[in-house]
Amino acid sequence: MSHLYVTRVTAVGGRSGTIKSDDGILDLPLAMPKELGGKGGATNPEQLFAAGYAACFENAVIHVTRGQTDKVRDNDIEVVGEVGLLPNGAGGFNLAVTLDVEIAGLDQAKAEEIVRAAHAVCPYSNAVKGNVDVKINVSTR
Repeated sequence: MSHLYVTRVTAVGGRSGTIKSDDGILDLPLAMPKELGGKGGATNPEQLFAAGYAACFENAVIHVTRGQTDKVRDNDIEVVGEVGLLPNGAGGFNLAVTLDVEIAGLDQAKAEEIVRAAHAVCPYSNAVKGNVDVKINVSTR
């Protein structure tokens, strides 16, 4: 099966280094967060993961409603992604994710149904399934 899309990003210097995509669009310094004893002042892998997951999940919600009467459009939805770094008890680390999903124009039951379907098709959700604790909160406005 061929890829629908491929990107390539090079990291140099770990959490206190830089990241740059092959096309040059992404070109950022990284910094260890102050909360982990670093200097802060630049993005970090957890922020980038939270941003990517939130944006991808939002699009998954829009995607699953394309063929439905209750379509969700770009301005109807907001997803806030939170990524936490946790010790795993074996000297390593785990991630925990919370997605706060707010959808306009739907009742709560319909919004929850759509979000469940989006969680099943989102590539980030599928990538972490069974390995990362993902909590999803759904609200309507």
